[in-house]
Amino acid sequence: MRFRRFNRFRRRAAAGFVTLLLPLAGLVGLASPAQAATATATYIKTQDWGTGFEGKWTVTNTGTTSISSWTVEWDFPSGTSVTSAWDADVTSSGTHWTAKNKSYNGTLAAGASVSFGFNGTGSGSPSNCKLNGASCDGGSVPGDAAPSAPGTPTASDITNTSVRLSWSAATDDKGIKNYDVLRDGAKVATVTTTSYSDTGLTAGTDYSYTVQARDTADQTGPVSGAVAVRTSGGTTPPPTGDAVKLGYFTEWGVYGRNYHVKNLVTSGSASKITHINYAFGNVTNGRCAIGDAYADYDKAYTADQSVSGVADTWDQPLRGNFNQLRQLKAKYPHIKVLWSFGGWTWSGGFGQAAQNPAAFAQSCYDLVEDPRWADVFDGIDMDWEYPNACGLSCDTSGPSAFKNMMSALRTKFGSNYLVTAATTADGSSGGKIDAADYAGAAQYVDWYNVMTYDFFGAFDADGPTAPHSPLTSYSGIPQAGFTTADAIAKYKAKGVPASKLLVGIGFYGRGWTGVTQSAPGGTATGPAPGTYEQGIEDYKVLKTSCPANGTIAGTAYAHCGSNWWSYDTPATIGTKMAWAKTQGLGGAFFWEFSGDTGNGELVSAINSGLN
Repeated sequence: MRFRRFNRFRRRAAAGFVTLLLPLAGLVGLASPAQAATATATYIKTQDWGTGFEGKWTVTNTGTTSISSWTVEWDFPSGTSVTSAWDADVTSSGTHWTAKNKSYNGTLAAGASVSFGFNGTGSGSPSNCKLNGASCDGGSVPGDAAPSAPGTPTASDITNTSVRLSWSAATDDKGIKNYDVLRDGAKVATVTTTSYSDTGLTAGTDYSYTVQARDTADQTGPVSGAVAVRTSGGTTPPPTGDAVKLGYFTEWGVYGRNYHVKNLVTSGSASKITHINYAFGNVTNGRCAIGDAYADYDKAYTADQSVSGVADTWDQPLRGNFNQLRQLKAKYPHIKVLWSFGGWTWSGGFGQAAQNPAAFAQSCYDLVEDPRWADVFDGIDMDWEYPNACGLSCDTSGPSAFKNMMSALRTKFGSNYLVTAATTADGSSGGKIDAADYAGAAQYVDWYNVMTYDFFGAFDADGPTAPHSPLTSYSGIPQAGFTTADAIAKYKAKGVPASKLLVGIGFYGRGWTGVTQSAPGGTATGPAPGTYEQGIEDYKVLKTSCPANGTIAGTAYAHCGSNWWSYDTPATIGTKMAWAKTQGLGGAFFWEFSGDTGNGELVSAINSGLN
């Protein structure tokens, strides 16, 4: 079974060198000194989870001429080592470690910086740093850590042209000097207090604000979470009568789950949706390919199983899910069907496809437009997890690959077809949204399905327990930026139109076992039992087996015996849909139909919330 819902955001890598391609950041931290008078290398420990840690080096060209390559060397004490690295090739000889630039980040213009990171074990710190053979003299006091991230700003006193922002203070061992206030990613002010009033804004306009602290050594820390603000006045948000209401239908659901296209009719869901993503077509050998030929176009349906009430015959030109979707569209002409390619398991093929986007687009067009089923599909969807970053495998295509692919698909399919993509919701600083040019690609797509779920789950077997689809941040959240609001704000700040963003809903829960604490943040011993996969269960099961007894960050949670689950209910979906409307989003989508009840109560909640 190919399950696309998996650990989309997990940061801790397994032992062994796994090259993680994350976007470059300019974070300068604990100075471990660089090439004298021309370059510096600085180090910071960005995360520590007890059994391991995440470290980050930043190389800065402080000279007046370009540097064509760089090598950072350092020593770790015995017992401390690197287990995986990204944006550099890291090797070791005993306790001596060497990091060399990748092909794409070796050249540094005067004044430019580049960062690489790694996961490690042990508690030691680097020493004896050398950059290109010279001493690393970053200029900061050894042992002086960068400040923490400030709290996510809150907005108040919003008018047509101004907003007041306030945030909780950052911490630092030497003290905080000031804060930079960033509007849509650009600095608009530097203040010494934990509040700021931004003026001169445009009425009826969306803005995104973050804050970054600077310590007395002039080191900047990580950026805070983002708060989205819409000034009053101006035009009202786009009407939602035409909001997209899209659900994924899985080809493999016809087997163990016994979920068929006709279930969309009997549940009442077909009349409440606008689009279906059929998941998944394969991506292999640089081409779009059939995922499961039997389920797609060969499985025979009896009269009672068929949408039309007519049985398939042995010599029928088209059977299977494709024929059932054709019958569904005849019964519900408003529904558009897109063929989705990739998914968690098949995203590894996108790297080869990105080497020749035009040839890939041609192969997809030829498959979608096969005469046997050309009338079934109204568009194509790409579910690449994740461009220029790591999912089931790590992609090295570069930040422009996704944009190039979507451009080629739009060129081939033209304006009469829908071209969409499922995209990451990692809104953390330096996270997966930063790894690819989603803003540049937005001009070629009709919308992005932002996968605002699977932020947390029992892939971290010992917890802490946390809602897997939080709408907003909350005190104690395990990872800053892992919320729906942060993800949407980041896309908007990069220039993606709100109307091209769909919020994602999971029709399932994620859970742990061995939990004694009812509130989020408890420890666990492993994943809770699930019907098809440990740690995952359908909403239709959880609503009765473990009813929700609390909510946090706009998502429900439940503690039943030793099991702890988080999932969305009709009530929390209503909250999320109301929020999506205030943000001017294009609508919502969900994974996937078979997790809903027999009468489609979650689909109904989406439909009601967007109307």
